[in-house]
Amino acid sequence: MQVINKDTRYYIQKENAFGAHNYHPMPIVFDRGKGVYIWDVEGRQYYDFLSAYSAVNQGHCHPRIVKALMEQAQKLTLSSRAFYNSQLGEYEEFITSLFGFDKVLPMNTGAEAVETAIKICRKWAYEKKGIEEDQAEIIVCRGNFHGRTTTICSFSSNPNARNNFGPYTPGFISIDYNDIDALNEVLNENRNIAGFLVEPIQGEAGVNVPSDGYLAKAKMLCEQNNVLFVADEIQTGIARTGKMLAIDHEGICADILILSLIHI
Repeated sequence: MQVINKDTRYYIQKENAFGAHNYHPMPIVFDRGKGVYIWDVEGRQYYDFLSAYSAVNQGHCHPRIVKALMEQAQKLTLSSRAFYNSQLGEYEEFITSLFGFDKVLPMNTGAEAVETAIKICRKWAYEKKGIEEDQAEIIVCRGNFHGRTTTICSFSSNPNARNNFGPYTPGFISIDYNDIDALNEVLNENRNIAGFLVEPIQGEAGVNVPSDGYLAKAKMLCEQNNVLFVADEIQTGIARTGKMLAIDHEGICADILILSLIHI
């Protein structure tokens, strides 16, 4: 009888053999988690400081979340948006009241949320602002990370995100992050700007915290030029910077907020 030692090397080789390589993981194989801790397949214990890119800041296997998942899965596993259900409206009322927004559109992933925000921004530009069809442009910041879809990688400045994925989606203007003069210049020169998409703190290019007042000034310029201020708080929202939202530090409200609650 053959006995297979399913150690760290075994699982890494299995993923390398059968999985497409879009990441370069550290050589640690997670097996179970509890609270702030993770154990690998050999039983070694770690602090999980990454927390799935902040997706499990509440801790692994939080009992209240596990209980809610089990109760709902035993009652109704999935409901298509082709129908109403007894939970969605309750959630939508709670989350809009909590953050002070008019409407919420739940999505599956961060990239899908960013893509949807781009679509809403463009639709507003054509139907409300009066920009000519297919001429709307959105300002973004160099060093951004908003996702990995084709449209999003079109305005990435990271060669690893862009190389060999073209042709790219047009309609985006890149400026330097934390440069209020650059934003003002584009807004003054271009009447087809629909929105300014920005991360309150950049993560992909390092932990880039903007100068005091940058976000507030950017919001003011957007209001003066009838441009939507779109805040991508997937990484910074839900008290990850000490306030409920990172933009709360400067007392501003986004026209469109992209937020991550609990995602996998």
